Amino acid sequence: MSVDELQDYGLAEMDDGEIRSFLSTQKMGVLGLPEDGGPYLLPLSFGYDGDSRLYFTYLLGSRSRKETMSEAADDASFLVYKVDTMYNWQSVLLSGTISAVHESGWDDLEEILSDVWRPDLFETATLSGEIKVYEFRIDDWTGIKHQGLPPALESNDE
Repeated sequence: MSVDELQDYGLAEMDDGEIRSFLSTQKMGVLGLPEDGGPYLLPLSFGYDGDSRLYFTYLLGSRSRKETMSEAADDASFLVYKVDTMYNWQSVLLSGTISAVHESGWDDLEEILSDVWRPDLFETATLSGEIKVYEFRIDDWTGIKHQGLPPALESNDE
């Protein structure tokens, strides 16, 4: 079924303002990078600039697949979703490009990245690795939501 057909059951497309608001309140999503045989998917926390960019902090090992794939990617996708119940959820799919941010620009991103969720492992483990910040430039987005019971299940109090 298409989104249009599902509107009869309470599904709605999100407008740009709703998408911006949703991205501003979320901190986790799934990055999809192109790879032969299907996308390479990474759950990542992110910071959002309130307009057209997301930022990711990568903790890199000596041979980082996500770094190699991010550097090679011409295009990428990012999915952010929130499910409260089967009748109350939101989903936003972003498409765009990803690139490393030069270390000299990291200070400008401090506020955006300050409240990004990170696994406790990043804070407490003694890790030998490099950190890089990546920018996801949003070229296109689409969002859908379902909030409330489908019309067929709503009670008729007449």
